[in-house]
Amino acid sequence: MIFLGSSAWAQHDDSKEIAISIKAGSSKDLAAFFDRNVELSINGNEGDYSKNQAELVMRDFFKKFTPSDFDIVHRGTSGNQIEYFIGTYDSTGTKFRILIKCKKDSDGCSIYSLDITKE
Repeated sequence: MIFLGSSAWAQHDDSKEIAISIKAGSSKDLAAFFDRNVELSINGNEGDYSKNQAELVMRDFFKKFTPSDFDIVHRGTSGNQIEYFIGTYDSTGTKFRILIKCKKDSDGCSIYSLDITKE
């Protein structure tokens, strides 16, 4: 029973750490949660990227739209292995909605899809 509680706690920490990485504009910290391949969509520009390529794309996004705030406003699950988060990202007057999809496993949460849309 303690193990199950620890596992749930670790997954909760992942979502918190992901949010902290985005709020800080740290593509390196965010990339630590990326799966081997990541589907990125930024304002309709979509692509499939390796973990390293996705980090570079996110670094460019954070440079162009420096974060002033990020909050997760909704979270949910689909089945046993998919978890998602929807957050609001603020960058000096420009707001975005970010949808993050993760695969859950014993190691935590691996981001396989990130969708950023200007509001």
